[in-house]
Amino acid sequence: MYPRLVMNMTKLRANIDAVAKITKEGGKCDSLMIVTKSLCADPVVSRMIAEHPMVDFMADSRVSNIAKFNEMAHENLKETVLLRIPMHCEVADVIKYVDLSFNSELSTLRLLNEEAAKAGKVHKVLLMIDMGDLREGIFFKNEDTIMNTVAEVLGMSNIELYGVGVNLTCYGAIIPKADNLGGLVAIARKIEEKFGIKLKMVSGGNSSSIYLAEKKELPEGITNLRLGESFLLGNDTAYLTKLPGTVDDALILEAQIVELKEKPSLPIGEVGVDAFGEKPEYEDRGIIKRAIIAVGKQDTDLGGMIPLDPKVDILGGSSDHTILDVTKSDKEYKVGDVVSFKLEYGAVLKLATSPYVEKVYVK
Repeated sequence: MYPRLVMNMTKLRANIDAVAKITKEGGKCDSLMIVTKSLCADPVVSRMIAEHPMVDFMADSRVSNIAKFNEMAHENLKETVLLRIPMHCEVADVIKYVDLSFNSELSTLRLLNEEAAKAGKVHKVLLMIDMGDLREGIFFKNEDTIMNTVAEVLGMSNIELYGVGVNLTCYGAIIPKADNLGGLVAIARKIEEKFGIKLKMVSGGNSSSIYLAEKKELPEGITNLRLGESFLLGNDTAYLTKLPGTVDDALILEAQIVELKEKPSLPIGEVGVDAFGEKPEYEDRGIIKRAIIAVGKQDTDLGGMIPLDPKVDILGGSSDHTILDVTKSDKEYKVGDVVSFKLEYGAVLKLATSPYVEKVYVK
């Protein structure tokens, strides 16, 4: 059935090989987290990640996704990590399913400590530091707040302060550099010196940090990276360059043509707004051959689709349809034919989430 997201397991595994080598050899990191949220912790892909010898942690932003890992009951299951700051309402599930969670709020840490005590567990936490991207974390200039938070966490009987971490690029688009990542390492060292402890992890960000590892410029003291897009699409997300040894076609969207007709390229009549409240603009291409495929904005990000046929253009779409210009293609398309697309991150995320898109695995 179509539309379908085709996942090439051999290529995905090879991408993990490549990013693991960059992270651990070039970046000299002790550990690697592979992030599964883009594919909604797909069970087939998750099993492959669990079996990979160079992956140390499996990370996701949704507790419900992490719960799927436990259902795998795989002998090689890695430690599980919750990337998104826990909600108070999910604290019980965090303790039940998650080995290590990222935190920045004392009120949440207190609840985690209480719940871990009830369960007879010690829960690991990574204290997030905001180094300027202005998403989650205690702001790096508030050193007193950082140290006071650490002091209270160290006094919690059922919480282990596993380390510190940072998130960059996702909100503020701040690129990881020697200064901000070096600043994180400096904070980690101050914590260790002040409290006489040794942190087990200093997590230096996501796929936007791997370019530093590839250039062997990751600051000394960064011991972990968290990689999602890098292994899925082969991207360094700081500068959108392709990482050596990776491919960008491990994930392919296939969608079927449901209508193929010659029509004008300009709509006829007064232009208002489309179904999403936007006023579209059109290019006059004359009479063109327009193919409609049965996938739309409810399922994917049209701007993140790249036709494998270089002579096909995406004109736009609605919630259920995507309209293509196939006029210049060398292929004589017909209704029922399948059009294939490489994908960018936003398109992958929506396709994996959509229940209307079939998931298919090839070797």
